[in-house]
Amino acid sequence: MSMVYIFNKPWVGVILCQQQLGPHPGLTVQQKYLDAIVAAGAVPVPLVHQLGADEQSLDAMLARLDGILLTGSYSNMEPHHYGETGEEAHTDKGRDRLSLRLIAAAQTMKMPLFGICRGFQEMVVASGGSLHRRLHETGLFAEHRENKELPLEQQYAPAHSITPVAGGVLARLAGDAELNVNSLHMQGAKSTGPGVQVEATAPDGLVEAISLVNHPFALGVQWHPEWQSRENPLSRALFDGFVAACHDYAGQRSRG
Repeated sequence: MSMVYIFNKPWVGVILCQQQLGPHPGLTVQQKYLDAIVAAGAVPVPLVHQLGADEQSLDAMLARLDGILLTGSYSNMEPHHYGETGEEAHTDKGRDRLSLRLIAAAQTMKMPLFGICRGFQEMVVASGGSLHRRLHETGLFAEHRENKELPLEQQYAPAHSITPVAGGVLARLAGDAELNVNSLHMQGAKSTGPGVQVEATAPDGLVEAISLVNHPFALGVQWHPEWQSRENPLSRALFDGFVAACHDYAGQRSRG
């Protein structure tokens, strides 16, 4: 019975991050993302960077998935992806390559897609937008970085409000009233490309959430809803909405 129950759940591909583990390079994901997916009723499936260089294997994996989660990360996208020059600290070339291919595939296949923090930024860039590489150096925005000297509970505490756009994906999931979110990022959306709907902004005008138009569920958020996801009503609504979309996609895929 337990195996039947597992196979009735949607499978969500979760992108990994390059990280040095002692003398060896590794691919990792923080457990909080896996916990949030499992708690919402789906099965997380790791997506290794090698898939980004193997089109046949990537297609085979995508044929078995019902959704994609692009997690946050300590790394930044390489700036050439959005038309800027120069080096960037803490990059992850393998993740860049895979995430851009996953977003393109999700758009084509209409597969549910949920991007968090770096994942949100990947969706911005993949859709033709650009990033502020150092929000705190622009003089245009409030401080969006966390204080890393504080305990995690305080780092992930609500930091500012957002205003969802009426009628958007976010508003349908969580309402269009003002909401409070955490803030743990240095980079942010500078511009959004065609095919992107702004879903929410912060009081300082920074874009905090986007969706891809003409897509059943493709949502990116700049904050971190995976932190204690079942205890926060907004976070719970986001993951439940994403997994519900994955269920719908799985049903359509089985009928097709």
